[in-house]
Amino acid sequence: MWISEETTTHQDHVIAHVVGSTVLGHFSFDESIYLLLDIGFIWQIYLDGGMGLLPWTLAIEELEVDEHLKRQLKSDAELLLSKGIQAGGVEQVTPAPVDCRIEEVSFFLDGDNRLLIFHGEESALTVETSILTRAITLNVKED
Repeated sequence: MWISEETTTHQDHVIAHVVGSTVLGHFSFDESIYLLLDIGFIWQIYLDGGMGLLPWTLAIEELEVDEHLKRQLKSDAELLLSKGIQAGGVEQVTPAPVDCRIEEVSFFLDGDNRLLIFHGEESALTVETSILTRAITLNVKED
């Protein structure tokens, strides 16, 4: 059963920066999900609900992956930033399933599970994480 949880001051600060932006795509790496935003930033969300926000080029450069994967991620980010979620030819970044301009973010807990809901005017996205299983998923929120 999901229970509404207060966000930390740091989470509030990050959320304030992402409100008004749109998730273009996402990828997971090292127990985090990375959300490419149309404002040119990547929003990193950890399993425990912690988060960070960096310019997309810096976020990708800081990943501990080989140079080939970094080039693919950068290429995908450039495609999504220029063409939106309908961009073709992306290889490593999954385009967002719907166009969702973030208006509000809600945070919930259920034991070792965390749920963030990004509310938009016409659609909503969820990021669900499990500390126990290390799973991270991004989905469209169904009513």
